[in-house]
Amino acid sequence: TFPRKKLPPCIYFIVTLYCTRMADDAPQASRAAAEPGLIAVIADEDTVTGFLLAGVGNVDARRKPNFLIVDSKTSVQTIEATFKEFTHREDVSILLISQYIADMIRTVVNDWTKPIPAILEIPSKEHPYDMSQD
Repeated sequence: TFPRKKLPPCIYFIVTLYCTRMADDAPQASRAAAEPGLIAVIADEDTVTGFLLAGVGNVDARRKPNFLIVDSKTSVQTIEATFKEFTHREDVSILLISQYIADMIRTVVNDWTKPIPAILEIPSKEHPYDMSQD
């Protein structure tokens, strides 16, 4: 179970629901059910700021944050490297990525097949969600 007092109610609900559903699907999912994990975010500044204000932000002992703010100056290589870093971190259970950013690294996103961390594509302020890509 997750320490509810440390997570905002909406985030607690999302993480608990995900881990409950995944616990029976794969051995790796039991890790997330047993240990609280982080939610990592790769998105535009407004989206990342919203999640940080909700309490999702974290910086580990190596001074590595669990978020990346993408703007017009962010290279595709940086986005791809951060995606790979987040998906291979043991403490990340869910990775939220804006759909338009996921489109920039679509091959890498589609190659990820493990259940944890779960990759969730989300809309952003400037780019509405395209359901045809589901």
